[in-house]
Amino acid sequence: MDEAVGDLKQALPCVAESPVVHVEVLQRGGSTAKKEDIRQSVSKLLNRHNIVFGDYTWTEFDEPFLTRNVQSVSIVDTELKAKDPQPIDLSVRTVVLHIFQLNEDGPSSENLEEETENIIAANHWVLPAAEFHGLWDSLVYDVEVKSHLLDYVTTTLLFSDRNVDSTLITWNRVVLLHGPPGTGKTSLCKALAQKLTIRLSSRYRYGQLIEINSHSLFSKWFSESGKLVTRMFQKIQELIDDKEALVFVLIDEVESLTAARNACRAGTEPSDAIRVVNAVLTQIDQIKRHSNVVILTTSNITEKIDVAFVDRADIKQYIGPPSAAAIFKIYLSCVEELMKCQIIYPRQQLLTLRELEMIGFIENNVSKLSLLLSEISRKSEGLSGRVLRKLPFLAHALYIQAPSVTIEGFLQALSRAVDKQFEEKKKLSAYV
Repeated sequence: MDEAVGDLKQALPCVAESPVVHVEVLQRGGSTAKKEDIRQSVSKLLNRHNIVFGDYTWTEFDEPFLTRNVQSVSIVDTELKAKDPQPIDLSVRTVVLHIFQLNEDGPSSENLEEETENIIAANHWVLPAAEFHGLWDSLVYDVEVKSHLLDYVTTTLLFSDRNVDSTLITWNRVVLLHGPPGTGKTSLCKALAQKLTIRLSSRYRYGQLIEINSHSLFSKWFSESGKLVTRMFQKIQELIDDKEALVFVLIDEVESLTAARNACRAGTEPSDAIRVVNAVLTQIDQIKRHSNVVILTTSNITEKIDVAFVDRADIKQYIGPPSAAAIFKIYLSCVEELMKCQIIYPRQQLLTLRELEMIGFIENNVSKLSLLLSEISRKSEGLSGRVLRKLPFLAHALYIQAPSVTIEGFLQALSRAVDKQFEEKKKLSAYV
């Protein structure tokens, strides 16, 4: 047990007495190199580059062994809590390496066969999955949402390891993310599952993510008994029984629980519906007792979330539309990607928002384009993250339609795409 707790303290993000720097090492899919050999080579790389400025990724290496076996080495999550990021001296920090390979298989379906139909009850991923690679970094928030979620699971596992009496101090391993549609709640749940699988790779050999099909669960099954629900959770229980796996159960649009109860009370659904919903809550109560499971849920309609479920959630985190600062970071990452692919050409350096603040937002030849991007970001406030990620594509499709464009031309097109988005939003609201 002491050894396990030691591993936990090394692997998790909020050990106060030692500022930890996490380094994620993506091993190539075909590589059969031993992790210890990779660990030694990466440690040598970090010793040669021991001063870093925030997050940083290496994709090219001088050492042939790393070139053959490693796709990338990334210093990650250094800015999750930092209000004013400073240079990091790795020689005086606790550096923890997380070596992992991506599962390329994609999701499988968990089906429940009935006499008349085959119900897709859930989608199932083995983590870390290639499909979710980079998703964590693509999600930008203004408050410490990511660090809070990581810290929550840290404490959950620590309390379990130390055998804290759950009758005296209760925790349910249930997370509820709520807020308007398009703010990235479901994506954040999947990214969190991926991140924790990598972060805890010294503790769990792999992760399992089960995304329950809420619409099937809370509508098609109303005419059936609770046996279907029980059978689905039996499948989940089999995954939990493997103590080498960290299991995440994702229930999207959990307010469907409320809809089911209300429909039953109103007499518009069979009385069996309430038994199905109760069966779901009972099954959640059973699986949350296991130390290797985390239940992730989302809701678009906060006021309609079932009270019985809200009481089970340890964390109720609001996820709202991004601010102008967060939008700037989103746009900046999009522009960097288009420059890397040479759709924006030639490459030009853009200043970060912090760098603009350091020069007092004064316009000069260096800051001019970055200030324009900041202006576009401010007028984009009110748009969801889902829409913002589409706008660079729409800007090109509607106003450029050429193999490459200068950054000035692209930013002008992006500004027009933002204006058009608000015009369309206004027209759509006229019909509501």
